[in-house]
Amino acid sequence: MSLAFAQRGLPVPAPPVRGPLRLAFVGQSTFFAACSLGDERPDVQTTFIEFRQGADAPKMRAAVDAFAPHVVAVFRPEIVPAGLFADLPALTLGFLTEPIPRTGGRGHPDLERRLGELRAVDPHNFDRHVSFDPLIAETAATVLPVWRSAPLPVADRCFAAVRPIQGRPRVLFVGRSTHHREVILGPAKHDFDVLHMAFGVGAGELEQLLGEHEVGINVHNEPYPSFENRVALHLAAGHLVFSERLSPLHGLEPGIDFLEIDSPQGLHHALGMLARYPGLWHRVRVRGRRKAELFRASRIWPRLAGDLLRDVAAFGTPHRRAAA
Repeated sequence: MSLAFAQRGLPVPAPPVRGPLRLAFVGQSTFFAACSLGDERPDVQTTFIEFRQGADAPKMRAAVDAFAPHVVAVFRPEIVPAGLFADLPALTLGFLTEPIPRTGGRGHPDLERRLGELRAVDPHNFDRHVSFDPLIAETAATVLPVWRSAPLPVADRCFAAVRPIQGRPRVLFVGRSTHHREVILGPAKHDFDVLHMAFGVGAGELEQLLGEHEVGINVHNEPYPSFENRVALHLAAGHLVFSERLSPLHGLEPGIDFLEIDSPQGLHHALGMLARYPGLWHRVRVRGRRKAELFRASRIWPRLAGDLLRDVAAFGTPHRRAAA
C-alpha cells in the first residue's frame, strides 16, 4: 500500500497483479477493435467487450466482472452510464477518441456537438483519462481531468510488410461520407480504382481490405485539423498514405512517412503519378511502415496499463475517493 493511501485511509485502488496482466477493452468494435491488443503477449490477457451508446449497460458490466480484469480501457468514456464503474474492483481508463474544440482554434458545429457529448461523461467512472490529441486536453479538462495524451494504437494483427505495387494501384478510404470528404475524394473516385467503405467495417473485413490494397487515403471528417487513427493503420499495413494536413503529427513527417494533399486536384494528380509510376514513392511506404511501430498495440497498451497501476498506487484517484 502506498504511503498516500495509508495516510488518507483509502483502500488500495486495485488488487496486485499476479501472473499475466488482465486488460479488458470496452467500446464499439467496428471502430476500436483495430486499436486494441489481442493475444500477442504472453504476459497480458485481454478481451474486447462490445458496447456502444445506449446499449445494455448491465450486460456490459457483467461481462467485465466475468473477465475479472486488472485494468479496463474504455473507448469514448462518455458512453458509460453514470456510476456504472463506481464499485468496480479494477482500474478504469477512459480514452477520449473524438475531436473537440481546441483552445484558440477555429470553431465548428461538429466539434461543439462532440464536446456536448463529452459533457455527458461521469468522471468518477474512471481513474484516469487519456486524450488522443494533446491539443484538446485543455478543453477536455473543463469536463474531466486529462492524465496524458497518446494516439490510438494499432492492433498487431493489422501490421504487414510493404508489398510492391503490381499493376494498377488499389486505393482504399475507410470512413463515413461527409460533404467535405466527397469534395476531396470525388475526382479521384471518378478516375481511379478507389474503394470507399463508408459504413461500419468489422475487424476481419478490415484486415482483408488492408491486405488487398496498397494505398490509403485520409480525409478529415470536416474541414478542421485532427489526427485520424486510420493514418497509423494504413502505415502499419505497409500502405502509401495520402492525407490532409495532420495536427498533431504524433511523430510522423510529411513527405517522408506519408504524402500530404490539400485539395481534390492534389489528390487526383498524386494518384495519376502513382498510376504511371507505381514505384515512385516506394521509399515513403518503407519509411512509413517503420514509423508505424510507434503505434503498435503490444508496445503501447502494456506500458500504458503499467503506468496507470503505478500512478494510481502513488497518487490516488477521484474514482476511488467517490466509491470509498
